[in-house]
Amino acid sequence: MKTRDFSTPGARRKIVVIAVAAVLVLVLAGVGVYGLIIGPREPDGASPVQPPTGGPTASTAPAPNPTPSLSSIAASRDPEAFARAVSQALFTWDTAAGLVPLDYTSVILEVGDPTGEEQAGLASDVAAYLPTREAWLQLREYATAQSLTIEDAYVPEAWAEAQAQSSGQLAAGTTAITIEGTRHRTGIWNGTPVDSEHAVSFTVFLVCPPSYDTCHLLRLSELDNPLR
Repeated sequence: MKTRDFSTPGARRKIVVIAVAAVLVLVLAGVGVYGLIIGPREPDGASPVQPPTGGPTASTAPAPNPTPSLSSIAASRDPEAFARAVSQALFTWDTAAGLVPLDYTSVILEVGDPTGEEQAGLASDVAAYLPTREAWLQLREYATAQSLTIEDAYVPEAWAEAQAQSSGQLAAGTTAITIEGTRHRTGIWNGTPVDSEHAVSFTVFLVCPPSYDTCHLLRLSELDNPLR
């Protein structure tokens, strides 16, 4: 049997597209279409401090606060480890950190499909998991923060069916990892700390070596509608 050559960019691009198309037809029919708010970042309402011009007191002006930043998702060749890292980045945010939903989205898109074919779909998937900009501003009033505790991560049984129906067209290293865990939210209500917990589950679709040197995120299932 002739071995397929996945080494060229063109071949990899074609295979990733075929892989994602096959998976989406089989297991992502329930994913809704959501818009990603990508407008220019609005000012936070505070004017920057301008130091006085001239004179010996100019050097004593307070330095502006550094712009907050988020850590990148660590590269990994292990599908489960990568899916766990993506999940933590997806669910961990803090409205009081001076960031907006697009900042968190950007971190996830950095590890998306390297061909770019699935970036629009992935952006739509991620937007469905994050608060809208309007909701974010409301949550900020209560200093709401969110985190995720992962309790299980596994290749779902339904993935075998997806592979079988793909007729061998899935790129080597393409897989699905279903995540089960608990979403935690904390905040301040009328001056009192409050918190809540909610069970969540979803599936991460990714492609890993040998097709690429490290794993890349393709798509996400609808929240609480994972492959089993």
